[in-house]
Amino acid sequence: MKLLEDRIRQDGTIKPGNVLKVDQFLNHQCDVALFDQMGAEWATIFACKPIDKILTIEASGIGIACCVARHFGDVPVVFAKKSQSINLDGDQYVSKIYSYTKQREFPVIVSKRFLTAGEHVLLIDDFLANGKAMNGLIEICKEAGVVIEGIGIAIEKGFQEGGRELRAAGYDVQSLAIVKSMDPDQGTIEFA
Repeated sequence: MKLLEDRIRQDGTIKPGNVLKVDQFLNHQCDVALFDQMGAEWATIFACKPIDKILTIEASGIGIACCVARHFGDVPVVFAKKSQSINLDGDQYVSKIYSYTKQREFPVIVSKRFLTAGEHVLLIDDFLANGKAMNGLIEICKEAGVVIEGIGIAIEKGFQEGGRELRAAGYDVQSLAIVKSMDPDQGTIEFA
């Protein structure tokens, strides 16, 4: 999606350790008009798929997923929580994932009453690098018995293995911007 690639070039910052900082518009301050256009793009890509729910992980995926949901007939958005709280009651699906940016492992939790066996789910997230977060959502989906119709990613780091592994496993991964390489010294980003 050229619009997203242009925005990454304009407002993205490359940090040491292959970190792409896009907090200006994606995962701290949110450009809702951009999110809406991203949602329209995924709606076109997944138009032939039945989508009952959209599943993401808090926090950065929530805003994007909500905009995406509008383009699928206002289907519900369910987000996996990253910690237990008193608001989480009843039976739960739990998976553990490792966050590279936070440098720690944490649980992702979804109440069992929000995923029903046989439902058709679209997974949405802001980034895909090594695939750990997405694999955590996939594990929850398998346990719940839902059908994963596709995976929508805003920005994929194509030079890391996550996207390749998910596609090799048979998942329909559609990334709107795939970063082929980043040069922190030059501040340049090349897209696939």
